[in-house]
Amino acid sequence: MALLEQSDGRAATSRPAAPADVIRTSGLTKRFRGGQLAVDNLDLTVPRGTVFGFLGPNGSGKTTTIRMLMGLIAPTAGLATVLGEPMPGGVSSVLPRVGALIEGPALYGFLSGRDNLARIDAADPTADPRTRSRRVDEALDRVGLTAAAGKKARAYSLGMKQRLGLASALLRPRELLVLDEPTNGLDPQGMREIRALIREVAADGTTVFLSSHLLDEIEHVCTHAAVMAKGRLLVQGTVAELAARASGRLVVRTPDVALAAKVLTGRQVADLTSEEDRVSGTPLGDLELPELCAALVEAGVRVHGFGVERGTLEDAFVALTGEGFDVAG
Repeated sequence: MALLEQSDGRAATSRPAAPADVIRTSGLTKRFRGGQLAVDNLDLTVPRGTVFGFLGPNGSGKTTTIRMLMGLIAPTAGLATVLGEPMPGGVSSVLPRVGALIEGPALYGFLSGRDNLARIDAADPTADPRTRSRRVDEALDRVGLTAAAGKKARAYSLGMKQRLGLASALLRPRELLVLDEPTNGLDPQGMREIRALIREVAADGTTVFLSSHLLDEIEHVCTHAAVMAKGRLLVQGTVAELAARASGRLVVRTPDVALAAKVLTGRQVADLTSEEDRVSGTPLGDLELPELCAALVEAGVRVHGFGVERGTLEDAFVALTGEGFDVAG
């Protein structure tokens, strides 16, 4: 280990450089009793400083993966490192540097929201008890629960419980924040507030690992994403890269929908859909768009609008899995 010279002349041991990736897995696999394969040979990389969306339908293996990353369950095979430490072996050194909300908050119903947070903070051996009250109040304020801080947790709505769980993850600054479906139970306004909070935390330098089945959630807050389905990782990269995997849709706006569809069918445009004044489809091969527009005009189609809409994350997901997706949020 390298030594540095302090200003007073004494030698000081340097800390190892922080790993570029806060999460890395190799061949990570989890098979439960009865042979159920929940996670299958997962190779995942989460770069430091990103807001990383872990995307997939319910039952795709997201929560099982997170539980392995946090050392809550052991993998059947493969390796996982979090903040440069192997898991689950590095639990004692890793977890104090991580804030997490997994599968909803575990709360004491007979305690108030404030007392729940104080109990959680007291369980952290690195937390200074002299500043506990301030930390609890600041966390409650960040998630909008100051007014309900004295209410018993059993009287909280599902959305309020979710907010309190998020507050518990934010009691102290962390290198990594792991959130499993953080907007469950929240109304649209609550969702917007939590997303704004995630951006704020990321701007402070915390890497955020966000699991969700809501496509809209990923597109609003994430810089990077990975798509899971049936226990397997399908793709990972920046959100823009994933969206770019989907072919753009050619859109023609015209009152002559039937005629336009006929021309497009003969010009290698597939998967046509028609509405009142719009025809869209997927261009095949090397179509020259100016020539295609000219062909429509020559056929007597009154073209009021013509262009290619860029692919979206939803388009990419459907192309990868052949499934629809929950875009609510």
